[in-house]
Amino acid sequence: MVKRIAVLTSGGDAPGMNAAIRAVVRKGIHHGFEVFGVQRGYEGVIQGDFKLMNFHSVGGIIQHGGTVLKTARSEAFKTAEGFDAALEQLKNHYIDYLVVIGGDGSMAGAIKLADAGIPTMVIPGTIDNDMPGTEYTVGFDTALNTVLEAVNKIRDTAASHERVAIVEVMGRSAGHIALMAGLACGAEAILLPEEPLDMDIICERLAKSHQRGKLYSIILVAEGVAKGYDIASQISARTDFQPHVTVLGYIQRGGNPTATDNIMASRMGAAAIDHILQDNVNQLIAWQKGQIVTLPYEEALKTKHGIDLSIYDLASILAR
Repeated sequence: MVKRIAVLTSGGDAPGMNAAIRAVVRKGIHHGFEVFGVQRGYEGVIQGDFKLMNFHSVGGIIQHGGTVLKTARSEAFKTAEGFDAALEQLKNHYIDYLVVIGGDGSMAGAIKLADAGIPTMVIPGTIDNDMPGTEYTVGFDTALNTVLEAVNKIRDTAASHERVAIVEVMGRSAGHIALMAGLACGAEAILLPEEPLDMDIICERLAKSHQRGKLYSIILVAEGVAKGYDIASQISARTDFQPHVTVLGYIQRGGNPTATDNIMASRMGAAAIDHILQDNVNQLIAWQKGQIVTLPYEEALKTKHGIDLSIYDLASILAR
C-alpha cells in the first residue's frame, strides 16, 4: 500500500508556513507518498477534516503569509476524549506519518501523538523564535522586518514632532523580536521579559539623549514585559516627555514571507520528508550553528534558545 502523510499547521500563524506545506506536499508526492492536508490544526484532526493534496493544491501559495490549511488552538485536543478522537481519525484515514508545523504547543501535541504510536515530525513555525531545540523558527525574519519597517515610519513622525515613540511588539515570554528589531532600528531602550529595564534608567537615558540634542527617541517593548501605555504613563509621571504609543499587534504575523523564511521553510519541509523516508521519525527539524539538523523530541526539549545578552549590551551602547 502507498504510505500516507498528513500535514497540519497549529497555533499562531507565521509567514513561511505555506512554503513548508508546499515542500512537504510536493516532495512527499515526488517520493511516492499520498499527502493529506488537515484543516485547522489538531481541531481538524479530531473532526476528520483531511483532504488529499496534489501538486496543484499548493500552487501559488508560497508568496502569501498565513497558512492555506488554516490554524487553530484546540482545547478539545487537550482532553482525553478529544485526543482519543484524534487518534481514531488518524487510524481511520490510514495516516502513517504526521508532519506538524507550529510552535512549542504544537510540538507538545506531536510528542503526545508519538507516545501513542503515531510517528510525527515537527517543523518550527512561530514568529517569536522561542522554541526549544532550534535557533531559528519559520516566520521570525518576516516579523522582524515588518517591525523594522513600521518603526522606521514611526521614526519620521517622532522626529517631526520631537517626541518619544513607544512601540509595543509581540513576545509573551521571549524578547527576540524586540531585541533584534531594537538593534536594527537603533532604539534608545529595549524592554525584554528576560531582562527587565528599570524605569529610572530609561528616564535617565531619555534625559541624556535630549541634553545631547537628540530630538526624538524610540523605545521597543515586548508585550510580555509590559504594556506600551503603562510605560508611557510612567515616563510621563517622571519626566516632561509625553510619549506616543503604537501597538503593532497582528500586523507582525502577516505579510509576504521574506526570502529567508521561504528558503528555511522549504528546506525544513524537505528535510521532514527525507527523515520520514529513513523512518527516522519523532524528531524536531532544527536550525543549529548554521545547519539544518534533527533532534529527538526529548533532546530538543533540553535546549532552550534564549536571547544573547551580548547583543542586548551592544544595542544599549550603540543607542547612546
